[in-house]
Amino acid sequence: MATPERATCRLSKTQVRFKPVVVIVGPTAVGKSRVAVEVAKAFETEVLTADSRQVYRGMDVGTDKPTLQERQAVPHRLIDLVGPDEPFNAGLYRRQAVDEIERLHRDCRLPLVVGGTGLYVRTLLKGLCDAPPADPIVRAALRQEVKDHGHDRLYTRLVDVDPMAAARLHPRDESKVIRALEVYQLSGRRMSEFQGKHGFAERPFSALIVGLNRDRNVLYRRIEERIDWQLSHGLIEETQQLLAQGYQRTSAAMKGLGYRQVAEHLAGEYDVAEMVRRFKRDTRHFSKRQMTWFRKEPGIQWLTIEESESVQHTAARVTGQVDRFLATLF
Repeated sequence: MATPERATCRLSKTQVRFKPVVVIVGPTAVGKSRVAVEVAKAFETEVLTADSRQVYRGMDVGTDKPTLQERQAVPHRLIDLVGPDEPFNAGLYRRQAVDEIERLHRDCRLPLVVGGTGLYVRTLLKGLCDAPPADPIVRAALRQEVKDHGHDRLYTRLVDVDPMAAARLHPRDESKVIRALEVYQLSGRRMSEFQGKHGFAERPFSALIVGLNRDRNVLYRRIEERIDWQLSHGLIEETQQLLAQGYQRTSAAMKGLGYRQVAEHLAGEYDVAEMVRRFKRDTRHFSKRQMTWFRKEPGIQWLTIEESESVQHTAARVTGQVDRFLATLF
C-alpha cells in the first residue's frame, strides 16, 4: 500500500506551517485502530489515541488497547497515562495531545489522532470553554447524591437548571451530568451558556477528519464478536485483579463498558448470561451515541467500510484522502 517514496517522506516546512493533523473517528468496533496502524506505517508516523478509557493503566482487555505487536510496529501515545483511581478529563487530554502533536511537527511528521471519544477530539481541535475548573468537594457531594438517590434525580436537577445541557446528555452519563451541575453550583451560570459563548471556534490546526462507519447489522455483529473475544481472553480476570487491588466499582474507570457489567456479575447481582446480554446491549447503545455525536460534528469525511473489505484496502482509501489533503497545504 505504501509506496517507497511515501515511506521515507516527511512533511515539508511549508506544510508544517499549516499545522496539519489527521483524525480518524468512528463508533466502537468499526475497525479504527487496525486501519490507523496501516495509515501510520504509510506516513511513517505515530498513533495518538483519543480514547477516554485507554488512558487508564492496567485496563487493557476491556478497553481494546492495541496489541504488543501493533505497538512494536507503530508507536502509540496517550495511553496508560493514569491509574484507574486518578482523575482525568478532556482538558488534561488536550494538554498532553498538543505536546505530542507539536513534537511530531518539529520532526516534520504527520500527527495521526485516532479514537472514538468525541469530546476529546472536539476539545483538541476546537479548544475549551472557560467554565470553572473541577472542585473535588462539590464533585464528591454530587457523586454521593447519585449513590444515595440514583441517576434520575441528578439528571432531573440538571433539566431544571440547564435544560439545553441536559438535552445533549444521556441521563446515565454520570460524569458529564455531574460536570454540568458542578459548573452551575460553582458559577451560577449554565454550562450551555459557557459552551455557547465559546462556540468551540478555535482552530489551532489544519485538520482532516475521516469518519469510518459500517452497516449497522455488521457493526453490531462485530461488537458482539469483540465482546466474546474479550470475555474469553481475560476480561473477567482483569476485572477481578483491579477489584483486588482496591479500585472501587464506583470509580469512573470501573464504570466503563465491560468492567461495570463484569463487576456487577462478580458482586452476585446477576449470572453470566445476563452479564453478557447487558454488556452487548450497553455497547450497542454506546455505539449509537457515538454516531449521534459524530454526525453533529461538521467537516467529517465519511467512509463506509464494506463487509468484505480488507483493513489494507480501507487504509489505502484513507491514505488517498490524506494525500489529497496534504496537497492543499502548499
